[in-house]
Amino acid sequence: MRYSTVPFCRQKKEGRNWKKAKAFAAGSLAMPPQGLPLSRMAPLGMLLGLLIASCFTFCLSRQNPEFALTNTEKSSTKETERKETTAEEELDPEVLEVFHPTHEWEPLRPGQAVPAGSHVRLNLQTGAREVKLQDEDKFRNNLKGSKKGKRLNINTNTYTSQDLKSALAKFKEGVETETSKEDKARQAEVKRLFRPIEELKKDFEELNVVIESDMQIMVRLINKFNSSSSSLEEKIAALFDLEYYVHQMDNAQDLFSFGGLQVVINGLNSTEPLVKEYAAFVLGAAFSSNPKVQVEAIEGGALQKLLVILATEQPLTAKKKVLFALCSLLRHFPYAQQQFLKLGGLQVLRSLVQEKGTEVLAVRVVTLLYDLVTEKMFAEEEAKLTREMSPEKLQQYRQVHLLPGLREQGWCEITAHLLALPEHDAREKVLQTLGTLLATCRDRFRQDPQLSRMLASLQAEYQALATLELQDGEDEGYFRELLGSINSLLKELR
Repeated sequence: MRYSTVPFCRQKKEGRNWKKAKAFAAGSLAMPPQGLPLSRMAPLGMLLGLLIASCFTFCLSRQNPEFALTNTEKSSTKETERKETTAEEELDPEVLEVFHPTHEWEPLRPGQAVPAGSHVRLNLQTGAREVKLQDEDKFRNNLKGSKKGKRLNINTNTYTSQDLKSALAKFKEGVETETSKEDKARQAEVKRLFRPIEELKKDFEELNVVIESDMQIMVRLINKFNSSSSSLEEKIAALFDLEYYVHQMDNAQDLFSFGGLQVVINGLNSTEPLVKEYAAFVLGAAFSSNPKVQVEAIEGGALQKLLVILATEQPLTAKKKVLFALCSLLRHFPYAQQQFLKLGGLQVLRSLVQEKGTEVLAVRVVTLLYDLVTEKMFAEEEAKLTREMSPEKLQQYRQVHLLPGLREQGWCEITAHLLALPEHDAREKVLQTLGTLLATCRDRFRQDPQLSRMLASLQAEYQALATLELQDGEDEGYFRELLGSINSLLKELR
């Protein structure tokens, strides 16, 4: 049964109204109106108390629904939640009743589950769901006796322990199962496309194809070069191919291990300039940063033969290759540098530089001298700082008296006059060498008026070029660096 109530006051004013009523009641009881007898005041006070109590009860019911006579919304909400909970429990897949369909359409009741792969439809006439097995379904009805609350298991590929033991025994015995037709066709296709390795080996043997190692190739090339029956073209071709292989450090060491290095060194004595040129070309490639080969070359007399070619009249191309081989032999090899000074190497290079038409060789000679001087300086500094260099090698560097020899042989003036070369790259290398020789040749430089004129002329030239670089936005350009070298050199000579 439902009750309806009419609000006496709003919820926002409940507290205020109650205080007023309470104060009014208290005031009325404490201060009775004058003129009324006590016999009439008692019933009036009881009536007023009942009225206040009713008002208080109604206000509390509006503020807290639990004091209301009825709560229809909450009761209906709880009932709905109970229904939904009941419905969810009924539809829980873990507790559903399993329906076993057949090949005919059968109605499906609410709360029933169907196996995977079943065909379900909605009958539009009756509004009921119907289910049956699919016509092509490979599943069979093996779910009879399923209990409520168990998961469906439709996996029919089960094996007993005996089946597994039998399969393992066949595998150990090496019994092969029958291959399918597809596997046989694939194997036939592979056999048709690819040949066995045995047949390939036989074909290579018939073609006489032999894969040679680098060692075998170098031996063949040395034999071809050293053969008296080989023509000049064949010898040059053999040396040209050999130069490619000796660039590798291991191949260069193999070259002297079977005696090929000495054969090439002896080729420097040939009367043919081309043979000398390409023999020096091979030696220069083999000497580069290869101490073992450098030692063998010194013992084989390569240094003397190279100096003889540079001191005699030879084609410029031959002297280029010989100078290349000499530079490769001297760099980072202080013992060879000692022998070079003893054999008069500085005099040979001085004569080479002073020849007409050898400006290209002059720049290379100056670069070699610069490298040798700075190499000794760096070696001595490294020995002082790190002490990692061997005492024997340091002693060898100290026995190389290169700077005094350069001063005695007149290289101070020769190097200064090379500033007249027109190429900027050549001037740069000459300026570097002059800076290295400054401590040894300072007085010679100051006494040379031609050097002062050249430096002043180059200073003006490179000042203009450096200004153009600044205009192009190059703060640290090439000509600016050259100008700095000239200025520092002029400052030291003042």
